[in-house]
Amino acid sequence: MKKLLIASSSTIHGSDFLEYLSPTLISFFEGVSSLVFIPYARPSGISYDEYTSRVAHFFNTIGIDVTGIHEFESPVEALKKAEAVFTGGGNTFELVNQLYKQNLFSILSEVLNNGTPYLGTSAGSNICGISMMNTNDMPIVYPPSFLTLGIIPFNINAHYIEPVKGSKHMGETRETRIKEYHFFNHTPVLGLREGSWLEVVDESITLKGSLPGKWFEKDKKPMDIPINSILK
Repeated sequence: MKKLLIASSSTIHGSDFLEYLSPTLISFFEGVSSLVFIPYARPSGISYDEYTSRVAHFFNTIGIDVTGIHEFESPVEALKKAEAVFTGGGNTFELVNQLYKQNLFSILSEVLNNGTPYLGTSAGSNICGISMMNTNDMPIVYPPSFLTLGIIPFNINAHYIEPVKGSKHMGETRETRIKEYHFFNHTPVLGLREGSWLEVVDESITLKGSLPGKWFEKDKKPMDIPINSILK
């Protein structure tokens, strides 16, 4: 039975790293004493050790030990034996590139489908969809494929925002970019706003958090998705 939390971000305005999710994570990881962290997305280009240390600092406050997947001799065996897995945000292109390089996509999919609890934030959420093609990140590396876990039947656009009223900015909106995607592709896209997340229990997907989502399908008008909606 799948058990995932797929969050737009690790941090929201006015809170520390993962602080806004803390009550939910305490419940979600009940009975878990350790987790494997995947730091491959390298936010701001930091090292794997630096990123893992940041994550460990938070999880130690809720009684969970953290080990970076890069610290294991066999990353595949680390995932097979993990009590839980967390993939953090950063650059989705580099995250996907490293997961392919380390041959981890198939084993990660296997353990998640078998019920290993999973937390993803930002890039770590993007990889839960059919593909990473709705990331906002710069293509700093060239992964072998844009296909990702397909653990949910749509794509994620993390950090989704709408134009600020009165702004004179003339650049493309997120909605425009997603419409461009749907000119060539059919996969639905969920715009996941800051402070919101998906709770996946087996085949049930529920939108949680503080702000509604935005649902996009090819040749259809975008729709707001209220909190506590169940997505199929």
